[in-house]
Amino acid sequence: SESGSSMDKIVKTTIYLKDLSDFAAVNEVYASFFKGVFPARSCFEVAALPKGARLEIEAIAVKSCIC
Repeated sequence: SESGSSMDKIVKTTIYLKDLSDFAAVNEVYASFFKGVFPARSCFEVAALPKGARLEIEAIAVKSCIC
C-alpha cells in the first residue's frame, strides 16, 4: 500500500517451490489471497531458495488498473 498499489492490482506472480509436491497446499492458500480474476501465474520447482525457504513468491502489481 505504501507504493500506491494493493493485492487486487497484482497482475502476475511467479512461485518458486523447493518441492513441487507442495503445490496443492500452496494453491489452496494462494486462492485465499485473491478474489475474482486471479493474476497470471507461473510455478517452478527449484533446487534451493535463500535461507532454506521452501517457497518464494514474486509479484508484479500496477498502481492503477484499467481492468
